[in-house]
Amino acid sequence: MANNSSSKMEVPQAKEAMNRFKMEVANEIGVNLRDGYNGDLTSREAGSIGGEMVRQMIKKQEESMR
Repeated sequence: MANNSSSKMEVPQAKEAMNRFKMEVANEIGVNLRDGYNGDLTSREAGSIGGEMVRQMIKKQEESMR
């Protein structure tokens, strides 16, 4: 069976950049995200980080298309 994981990073340097971005977004929205284990986050907190990351990426892409 092939691994079709959409979360796999194709560029190794991208993982570090995405982790920095995730930490910045968490800080901006007031979620206490730490390096390492974050299993104590609620689903709402984790989802808000991912959702805000997507919003910011879409906004940046839209701005670059103008």
